[in-house]
Amino acid sequence: MKHVMVSGATGKFCGWPANNGLWSWDDGREILVGFSSGAYVEQPGHNLEGGSDAAPGVASRLARSLDGGRTWTAEDPTNFVGDGGLPTHSPGGFEFQAPGSALRVVGVGYHGSHDPVGSFFVSEDRGRRWRGPYRFGTLMDDQNLRGMDLTARTRYLATGPRSCMLFMSARPTRSTPGQIATDKSFVVETTDGGRSFRFVAWIVPLDDPHRAVMPAVGRLEDGALVVALRRRNIQDADMPCWLDCYASGDNGRSWAFLSRVGETGLENGNPPALTALKDGRVACAYGDRSRGKLFARVSADGARSWGSEIVLRDDFEPDKFGDHDFGYPQLTTNHTGDLVALYYWATAQEPHQHIAGTVWKP
Repeated sequence: MKHVMVSGATGKFCGWPANNGLWSWDDGREILVGFSSGAYVEQPGHNLEGGSDAAPGVASRLARSLDGGRTWTAEDPTNFVGDGGLPTHSPGGFEFQAPGSALRVVGVGYHGSHDPVGSFFVSEDRGRRWRGPYRFGTLMDDQNLRGMDLTARTRYLATGPRSCMLFMSARPTRSTPGQIATDKSFVVETTDGGRSFRFVAWIVPLDDPHRAVMPAVGRLEDGALVVALRRRNIQDADMPCWLDCYASGDNGRSWAFLSRVGETGLENGNPPALTALKDGRVACAYGDRSRGKLFARVSADGARSWGSEIVLRDDFEPDKFGDHDFGYPQLTTNHTGDLVALYYWATAQEPHQHIAGTVWKP
């Protein structure tokens, strides 16, 4: 395994790649990852001034690699998430399978967005310039989503020149301060290049009592879809959080439980990162703050079962308050067949939370 610095600096807090998106081109030779960045303040909880990625002064940034994840350059594009533009009606016609296409989703509460219907940005030059933000049309008027806030991050699959499946989540609009809402994940589809969006299906039934959020998706060789979900029992704070896999054989129209990947620790756990390998296997990466480690597991049977845990990183250095604030990984393969895991981390040598990467061959 090779650990690399992606982006970070003294006095800066960088975190949450899973909230910000991952894109790749040229068979994984070029990789782009998003993250949140703000002033570093050592304090209980997140060492970020304001305490969350929705706080004023927290910016959405990008880092790019042109050699499969081994070296990185930070970027700050204009007209991007958090730059102050108000969402407008989408003109549609976006080419999702174009060589430089990229899509960025913004849910409620992220980077100052308090719009319950969310928004999205598009790029045609591999994330160097962005258009938007645009509204998701009348999506949140669908009878399945009325009375809910869109809490989606950026997870999608281009399925045609102007068609795309987006993997989203929503939660009931909060009425009680401090209430823990039970987000549920669902599938959305556009067939007109992003002009309109249609609700397709819930991944986990609404009557499931546990949180099911931040879907990470992969398509298998036989065309089936596999999604890993971040799970939490909101009624039992002493129960470790975990990851589940669900599968669809009809292009997202229906879903069935497939497997439990692993545990992600107490409190709020950690989201999954999932990708399909070129040899047909499936890999999933996740953090466990209770154990202080970043793990991966590999499946050889389409995510029905998983091999033993592989420790990707175990040198996290907590701050003086003892907080294990790390993880939120993204995962992809590069042009040489290696896996590239991207996450936020802190060590004795680099004590400020930064974006790090691990390049490894499973």
